[in-house]
Amino acid sequence: MYTLIAMKVLTLVLLLAVAYAKHEQYQGWKSYCVRPSDQGQLRSLTSMVQKYRLDFISKASVGRNAVVLVKPQYNDLFLKELADQNIAYTVHINDVKAQLDIDDDLLEAGKNRLAEDVSIFDRYLELEEIDAYLTDIANKYPDLVTLQNGTTFEGRAIYLMKISKPSDDDKEKPIIIVDAGIHSREWIGPPAALYAISKLVDETIDNDLLEDLDWVILPMLNPDGYKYTRTTDPLWLKTRSTDNHVNSVECPGADANSNFDFYWNLYGTSSDPCDNNYPGSKPFSEIEVQFGQGNLASLHSYGSQILYPWGHDGTLSQQAFALQTVGVTIANAIYENAQPNYPRYIVGNSALVTGQQTSGSTVDFLHYNGVPLSYNLVLPGVLDNTKGFNPDPKEIEQIAKETWAGIVAGARRARDLFGDWN
Repeated sequence: MYTLIAMKVLTLVLLLAVAYAKHEQYQGWKSYCVRPSDQGQLRSLTSMVQKYRLDFISKASVGRNAVVLVKPQYNDLFLKELADQNIAYTVHINDVKAQLDIDDDLLEAGKNRLAEDVSIFDRYLELEEIDAYLTDIANKYPDLVTLQNGTTFEGRAIYLMKISKPSDDDKEKPIIIVDAGIHSREWIGPPAALYAISKLVDETIDNDLLEDLDWVILPMLNPDGYKYTRTTDPLWLKTRSTDNHVNSVECPGADANSNFDFYWNLYGTSSDPCDNNYPGSKPFSEIEVQFGQGNLASLHSYGSQILYPWGHDGTLSQQAFALQTVGVTIANAIYENAQPNYPRYIVGNSALVTGQQTSGSTVDFLHYNGVPLSYNLVLPGVLDNTKGFNPDPKEIEQIAKETWAGIVAGARRARDLFGDWN
């Protein structure tokens, strides 16, 4: 009896120790809202990224707050340089670890409601729920939906859903591709992609969207990373591969959105596998990127921006007029359907809007390979004067709804501009 009791106590102590140790890597970290007032301040802010190992949760742009994570060893130096450059800032979260613990409690509270008859858009779904939804849709609509799957580095399924209504004359239709979840901590992207599926399949009210267009939707491009954010580190951004670098076991993964074969590893990347902007050992080193290369829209977060090529050097594509025109159409449709608490979308060249050059991205790669309209839709993030790192679950359905309105308007405008793309 005594031995059994002792083992129970020891087990309890060990479990408490494990729980207490969660998020310990963020001990002493802080997050700030920074607000560059002009292009000069934006460039100055961008130049600090590698110097202070900054981690921007939301993308910076002129006149907008961006949320940035700062490690304790760089905090004072970072704040001094902000002051020297006269860049406005406020404290977003004074204790990142404590906030992540609070966020964990909120997630657990959401899980307790899973048995209730609730919408899939009132909480951030577990990976298994996303997969089950996709499988269910494919089984319910076999004449309309084709579900293809690949395998991630850790052996999970990765799904691509094609939604196509056969045309009377078998004419090949333009394709709208939507992907989400390439950055695993950007939780708002996958619900927006699932909402698009539900509107196209479960609630087909806009017949022209299926009569005139085919749709390819990848709601979760980085399942391994997403699973890791739900179980271990909510701020994890990369994939979870361990075969890129000698230090990849200690520092797994690569930034999948820097892993495409277009000016790979030349701008905005790091050779250190421990950095979030590590692009992998070579183009398409990540199996998820190999599966996903294939886009009207790539859904990211956060920052309320619609960004287009070229992101590696800030020059304009030959399709710049069409990219801007359709981008503004998307932004206007979102604005017409949005709540007043989120800022209006900024539309423009990725490097010019964010002040940061990035190479190897999805949208640049696809545009280079013949996709005329390729966008990074950076969805809204946390509201000013609120805590946390993802939008409140109560905001999910609204963000998904307005995003879908933007995609629909953009798809129709693109169809009218280009006619028969094929």
